Amino acid sequence: MSQAQKPLAGLKVVELGTLIAGPFCTRILAEFGAEVIKVEAPDGGDPLRKWRKLYEGTSLWWYVQARNKKSVTANLKHPDGLKFVRELIAQADILVENFRPGVLEKLGLGWETLRADNPGLVMVRLSGFGQSGPYKEQPGFGAVGESMGGLRYITGFRDRPPVRTGISIGDSIAALWAAIGALMALRHREVNGGQGQVVDVALYEAVFAMMESMVPEFDVFGFVRERTGNIMPGITPSNTHTTRDGKHVTIGANGDAIFKRFMLAIGRDDLANDPTLADNAGRDARRDEIYALIDTWCAGLDEAEVLDVLAKAEVPSSRVYSVTDMFADPQFIARQMFESGQLPDGRAFKMPGIVPKLSATPGATEWLGPALGEHTDAVLRELGYGSEAIAGLRNVGAI
Repeated sequence: MSQAQKPLAGLKVVELGTLIAGPFCTRILAEFGAEVIKVEAPDGGDPLRKWRKLYEGTSLWWYVQARNKKSVTANLKHPDGLKFVRELIAQADILVENFRPGVLEKLGLGWETLRADNPGLVMVRLSGFGQSGPYKEQPGFGAVGESMGGLRYITGFRDRPPVRTGISIGDSIAALWAAIGALMALRHREVNGGQGQVVDVALYEAVFAMMESMVPEFDVFGFVRERTGNIMPGITPSNTHTTRDGKHVTIGANGDAIFKRFMLAIGRDDLANDPTLADNAGRDARRDEIYALIDTWCAGLDEAEVLDVLAKAEVPSSRVYSVTDMFADPQFIARQMFESGQLPDGRAFKMPGIVPKLSATPGATEWLGPALGEHTDAVLRELGYGSEAIAGLRNVGAI
């Protein structure tokens, strides 16, 4: 698919970010056609290049997180490197940055300066605590945002300390809010006079925004939601159960009609027809009893048998998938959730497919995460720099 067919074709995005939140935001934009120019420090670039599992010295995560992006190097401590970046931003539609608040201002790249150069600029700023408030200058990663935003407090079992999810979910949530904010700001620019604005995303607020009914329940009832393991608090039954062969199955039978079908399918007609269990409030009042009987039923059957009974009864359920399960699953395959790519040495490998799926203008992977500074010369030439000028920048350490 050509760039012109993608929905964000024609947009120019400059990324001043490292690791997860900022780069994940721009990854989404790049997958749907935006020209994303990632600015990296010449001495190693984004640390993500060396995170997790490395293949021939480069992170496999990097190849996915930076797909479709152009990499340029610029030394922001050198005036000529700074000038190069300022010129890039002056031509951009969107700037995405995740420095600690105040860093760009000290470099002379604050909002007022950049807006004077480019009145239509949308400046997306991701940070731990936002651009204002008493905590704004404190460093904050996704783990901190998850803790302050309330997610860690309610995750895990009541008799044990809080736990984290297995990924940096706080960063990823913030990246999604950032992408949404950027597109809303572009829409505003489109219809309300062409002016840009700042999109301020704090990691803790991104997580906090996902916390469902926590705030009104505390304000009205003084209710503090606590850790409840794998159950869905106040919604019954929704839990994960262990089968006879030691596998884990998640069952969401919390709809009234679904619960009745579930009970009939496992031979508990008495509970299916019990009027006190006909709605969620009644079921939740007898939560322990219901979960105990589902535990017992699952423990008597292998995973395949459990899933077969539930599928026939049209009860929402799933095995708890490992990546091994995903690779073999027909739904993942049918929905093209694995793409084939080729590493620099020619080795084929699988990477995640593009989300979401647009029927007319889908996203696509055009190329994998680039080598450090792979596009520096080409981008400088587009800005009007000649070969001698580029060589001069390199000689003085500006790029």
